[in-house]
Amino acid sequence: MTKINYNRIKAALAEKGITNKELADALKIAPETVSSWCTNTAQPSIKRLFDVATFLDVEAGELLVSWRKR
Repeated sequence: MTKINYNRIKAALAEKGITNKELADALKIAPETVSSWCTNTAQPSIKRLFDVATFLDVEAGELLVSWRKR
């Protein structure tokens, strides 16, 4: 079964030089939660997605994988 990536939070964190723990601390959540988002085993709620985007200073849409054909 192929795993589908819905978000690119892991890539955005790497681009910004921010660790999972730093994001978890900023959002006051468990680091395991951020890890599950980064591995696409779970997805953040819409509110949390906007919280992540605000912390990373990016648009929320930039955290989602594009489904458009290129």
